[in-house]
Amino acid sequence: MKLGVNLSYLDAVEVAREAERLGYDVAVVPEGFRADGATVLGAVAAATTRIGLASGVFQIPGRTPAMTALTASTLDLVSGGRFRLGLGVSNPDISEGWHGVPFRRPLGRTREYVDIVRRTLAREPVTHSGAHYRLPPEGCTAAPLRLYSEPVAEPIPIYLAAVAPGALELAGEIADGWLGAFSPPDELPKTIESLRAGRLRAGLPLDGFEVLCGTPMALGADVEASAMPIRGYLSHFLGMGGRSRNVYLSLFERMGYGSETATVHERMAAGDPHAAAAAVPAGLVDRISLLGTPDRIGARMRAYAEQGITTLVISPFGGTTAERIQILRIAATALRRAGLAA
Repeated sequence: MKLGVNLSYLDAVEVAREAERLGYDVAVVPEGFRADGATVLGAVAAATTRIGLASGVFQIPGRTPAMTALTASTLDLVSGGRFRLGLGVSNPDISEGWHGVPFRRPLGRTREYVDIVRRTLAREPVTHSGAHYRLPPEGCTAAPLRLYSEPVAEPIPIYLAAVAPGALELAGEIADGWLGAFSPPDELPKTIESLRAGRLRAGLPLDGFEVLCGTPMALGADVEASAMPIRGYLSHFLGMGGRSRNVYLSLFERMGYGSETATVHERMAAGDPHAAAAAVPAGLVDRISLLGTPDRIGARMRAYAEQGITTLVISPFGGTTAERIQILRIAATALRRAGLAA
């Protein structure tokens, strides 16, 4: 099993350089409330030479397929062929509230989007007539979309973020990898089966398909104390938008935390983030994270590897850059001691 690091825009370059030195396989850059992903990825590409780079994830409703293909091609060029394109349909509140794009039929939108991006990156002249995208629109005589830049990596891998079973099957069918989050080892067999079903639908084996799982990591002899900073992180996701449309609430309800996470959502909606964070169960945090001592973390890594994770993407929870870098070092040591390093 390989290691990846989930970067913060605040110290992305410093952390990515250390991850590269430690032999991490990939640096993943999120996109959300604080920063876009492409700008940070460009800065990291310029500051590193070997580590893979991935968007984690570019929001499908926020970019046209053409713009995503142009950005991916450019990032692959400036990184010397190290870029991997992570995409996600996001959630209803981001799609509609930020970008004004209806969230209906997200799987169909994703399927069309990935098809257009792939054909564009293959330097084909692209026309498309679908339910979500029409290139060019009916009655328009505009020339087809075509990318003229020279390819570096051929093809650029495409990873899809997915949570629900249908989205997981779609990822297995049309993508080269899955970007997961909040997935404990005991839940992964169901996830892997959904991915496998999608691969079978496409007539492809699961072997060679990248299975990346993001997990927070915090150090400390007291496991419950080390979970504290992650509680606030989780409450942010659990508090997003309307309760019936929050995909993370649905995910944790399927894991058996329906009543607890509903309380977190209610407290966030009431404008009390501190009470919401306090309501996140410590057991839930422990279940989806790497917490505690290096030996305990190594045992958890082994559990992920046994379930088929190919790359474990660490989100280091430390108060300073130095603390986050120390977490990366301990994670690399724990992986070796667990006998999981390549």
